Amino acid sequence: MMAITGSTGHLGRLVIAALLRRGIPASEIMALARDPQKANDLSAQGIAVRRADYNQPETLEQALEGVDKLLLISGSEVGKRVEQHRRVIEAARKRQVKHIAYTSILHADTSQIDLAEEHRQTEALIRQSGIAYTLLRNSWYHENYEQAILNAIEQGALVGCAGKGKIASAARADYAEAAAVVLTTTGHEGKIYELAGDQAWTMDELAEIITRQTGKQIVYRDMDRQAYTALLINTAGLPEPIARMIAGWDVAIAAGQLFDDSHQLSTLIKRNTTPIADTVREVLKKRM
Repeated sequence: MMAITGSTGHLGRLVIAALLRRGIPASEIMALARDPQKANDLSAQGIAVRRADYNQPETLEQALEGVDKLLLISGSEVGKRVEQHRRVIEAARKRQVKHIAYTSILHADTSQIDLAEEHRQTEALIRQSGIAYTLLRNSWYHENYEQAILNAIEQGALVGCAGKGKIASAARADYAEAAAVVLTTTGHEGKIYELAGDQAWTMDELAEIITRQTGKQIVYRDMDRQAYTALLINTAGLPEPIARMIAGWDVAIAAGQLFDDSHQLSTLIKRNTTPIADTVREVLKKRM
């Protein structure tokens, strides 16, 4: 039995769909969810659903009964994730789970992105658990830029402070497929995969792609960190801590923290990763 945490989230659902496409019977997939009622569509497919709340340890050990392989999708509550993940890992150890795959961040061991620290700590906890593991260090998702694309079309410009930094992102479905490969094939124990898109791009290049697809001139307006933070606060209405965090991500991008050309993702899924242009096209279709 293989279990997927965060099964009702975007990535979790895509992983389950990828497992089914790979011929895994629904009866061998366990969907773990904080709110099982949100997984009724998964239940309808014959997938067992168990309640698993990162903040309620008593639910985790029960949820992992009979599980051999676990995909631990990192939690969404920044600042709380290490303790949440610790609870899942401890429950997995008690229930004698044989293999944990964990969705980390690209180059977690060296990354300057602030999100990396919680991933580094979680990776250490997994290593210390004694359970066989695979670390799936995911780069950015194309989907992170959906709102920025829509805003650019309305305003005629992308904005940020990423400079000329290259972003080796991929579609969320690409990462989901990689996770499904690791769960359904052998030889991944002890492996660390730096997963990133084949075609890295800059914000200037994203602006050019949007221009070509819309026929509307879009430019990238690069700002300094302070100015971009202020823009996010005053125009987007974001709380200051969130605005500072997002601007910090762009600074890290400018320093090359989201670039990788090892092509480990496409090697793992045995196809080219999805180009960012495809995601722009999908965003435009939704907008129509």
